Amino acid sequence: MRIVSVLGVALAGLSVIGAVTAYGQINARSQYGGTTAAVVDDKGNLRVPSDYRTAYQVLGSWAVAKDDGPGSKELHVVYASPGTIAAYHKDGHFPDGTVLVKEVFKTTTNDMTTGTVSSAGTLAGWFVMVKDNAGRFPGNKLWGDGWGWSWFDAANPQKTTSTDYTTDCQSCHVPARQSDWIYTRGYPVLNR
Repeated sequence: MRIVSVLGVALAGLSVIGAVTAYGQINARSQYGGTTAAVVDDKGNLRVPSDYRTAYQVLGSWAVAKDDGPGSKELHVVYASPGTIAAYHKDGHFPDGTVLVKEVFKTTTNDMTTGTVSSAGTLAGWFVMVKDNAGRFPGNKLWGDGWGWSWFDAANPQKTTSTDYTTDCQSCHVPARQSDWIYTRGYPVLNR
């Protein structure tokens, strides 16, 4: 009987240790929504997540018109970290740790039976944003206004070419300031 009691106490102790360890791992991952460890290092440097095409959700796409002639000069395809869409539907906000990845393609434009069609051509690079409600990297010039911001040329998804989000990134987002710097109206999946 005594052996059974000792084994029971030992198993209960192991269960508690396992639960505490699991909670700690989950809590550490959830600091940034569970997906940012592959995107943000401890100094706030961002990189393009390698699995965004398979693990992330597609928010939508944008075509940027050519300055002269028919068709588009760029195609932007935007992905969000897992769970972002459901969380956004709950309260209309991007949760802390949300990762957005925008692929930017140069396009090819051709006449087809449906008309003039532009499609993705050469990848120009990525724009990555990470939602930061806590202001975790106040000394890093790529973090502010509730987000981490970085552009990456197609040749190197690990190293940003951005040096200061206010001059390199934010100016394109000024018209979307009221919607947390994101053009949410362009993503039908968010506007149901």
